[in-house]
Amino acid sequence: MNWAFESYDKVLFLPDQHLGRNTAVLQLGIPLEQCVVFDPHRPDGGLTREQLRDARMILWRGHCSVHGRFSAENVAEVRRRVPGVNVLVHPECKHEVVLGADYIGSTEYIIRTLEQAPSGTAWAVGTELNLVRRLADRHPDKQIMFLEKTVCYCSTMNRIDLPHLVHSLESLVAGHVVNRIEVEPTVAANARLALDRMLALP
Repeated sequence: MNWAFESYDKVLFLPDQHLGRNTAVLQLGIPLEQCVVFDPHRPDGGLTREQLRDARMILWRGHCSVHGRFSAENVAEVRRRVPGVNVLVHPECKHEVVLGADYIGSTEYIIRTLEQAPSGTAWAVGTELNLVRRLADRHPDKQIMFLEKTVCYCSTMNRIDLPHLVHSLESLVAGHVVNRIEVEPTVAANARLALDRMLALP
């Protein structure tokens, strides 16, 4: 985003509005009022000319269904219930959730933070439930819990399980490719470029 702002006055951020807002406000210091949400299902994104003119961040109206479930009330409730709890959330959570948290970061950051946390500490984690459960099993010396009481699985990530992985691997060994995804060469080249750039980041 710093690179984009070197050349342009505005950035259109896809696909997650919450990640875009949190990055703009908390990392780049862009005022919240200069972040607007563009709704593709409404004329002109549901925005006035003045809103578009004054905005620096134009946020596509998209979100993660899991991270979007967490609320400021979840943060307040866990603090009432667990004295001294540390609230650790993913930046795809809503802005008010991130503001109420103690620590904010990517999946890698969440894993590393809990690995380095002192024994006996309590953590409420706002991210996908399976990851939270794995981290709780991995660190029994710490109290690690899901930020929300309602169980919320990611339906997409839940399709990636051991039986399906074994089926795919056994099929490859037998010379049969299952669930092949093919895209146009231009799309594939741009996707590879994006992945290479992400992997190259320190």
